[in-house]
Amino acid sequence: MKVLLLSYRIPFPPNSGYPIVVYNTIKGLLSLDAEVTLFSLNPRKTWVEAEDIYDPVFSRISFHSLTIDTDVNVWGAFMNIFTNESYNVSRFFQEEAVKMLEGILREQEFDVIQFEGLFVVPYLDIVKQNSKARLIYRAHNIESAIWERLALSEKFAPRRRYLEFLASRLKQYETDQINRFDRIFAISEPDRLSIVKFGCKNPIDVFPVAVDLERYRCDLSKTSFPTLFHLGAMDWRPNKEGLEWFLDEVWPDIEALNKDLRFYIAGKNMQKQFFEYDSENLIVEGEIFDAVEFMNSKSIMIAPLLSGSGMRVKIIEGMAMRRCIIATSYAAEGIDCRHGHNILIANTPDEFYRSILKCIVSPKIWREIGENARRTIERDHEMYASAKRMFEVYTELTNL
Repeated sequence: MKVLLLSYRIPFPPNSGYPIVVYNTIKGLLSLDAEVTLFSLNPRKTWVEAEDIYDPVFSRISFHSLTIDTDVNVWGAFMNIFTNESYNVSRFFQEEAVKMLEGILREQEFDVIQFEGLFVVPYLDIVKQNSKARLIYRAHNIESAIWERLALSEKFAPRRRYLEFLASRLKQYETDQINRFDRIFAISEPDRLSIVKFGCKNPIDVFPVAVDLERYRCDLSKTSFPTLFHLGAMDWRPNKEGLEWFLDEVWPDIEALNKDLRFYIAGKNMQKQFFEYDSENLIVEGEIFDAVEFMNSKSIMIAPLLSGSGMRVKIIEGMAMRRCIIATSYAAEGIDCRHGHNILIANTPDEFYRSILKCIVSPKIWREIGENARRTIERDHEMYASAKRMFEVYTELTNL
């Protein structure tokens, strides 16, 4: 089976949500002897030097990439208003990438070509013109839903209207493109339902975030209690928005709860404003080298998202590490979880306060929830089982 994956950033190293999902897909497919070619856009914002990638998975694939500039340009954003294009998406389309992709498709025939996310869909026409492969769109989230929720929470009227405009353009683009593929992969059941509402007429399979369970080994002897932690890329606006809310509305009361309680904040592209919150009980670490080791050293994960779509990879990782997750309903969306069993759901400051207090007063609770969380991941999110099911879909498509 010859598979071409198109990604809008290089998934090496797998150190955040999107790269982890794409990386684990590649690793799972390789275990089934698929021949994998990866064509990655390489935006300056998340730029990776390919020559510095030392990973056994990377050495087993055919790899192509192109550095592009996707930075927001004020003049470009303004002029886009007078077009029919989505500015969020059009920034990822480059003529040089078109030429490179055409060259790849001329040199090799593929059985399946999988588009990893909305931002590589602008290359669909080029693929259709140069390949007879079966085409799959994998929706890592519903992009328009993210921007709709951001708009709802924006208080500054001019900015809110612009966010609504961007969301509308994104929704139109998603709706227009969804029936141009042979198959759709959604990352969660709520996202599948959203895609159905777009008018999708093709089969939709749900492939949740999958992880390599061997990577997530918990050693409670290294876990400090009581400790809270938040882990996530801070250049993703829902993460930034949610953490700001938690620090302003929840943390002051939590900090007064226990003088020994520590809250650790980590993630790449940590913005200056978060370091200004730094205190004896609040430790802002910024980007960390090893997310698994970081999670293992802390006991309770805080996930206060107020917007977003898809499935939060860091929550899946935290559950795999037997952590107790205290999350908003938005953050837990798409995960088969139940309050008080394998997660604690909190949507208000009072609910967060009560949940944290419960864990501190009764350590047995956070351990039991963590154990149930791990069992959930083993059942629903194991990488090789997911890859096998995906490969079966590929086989079905190519035999039609």
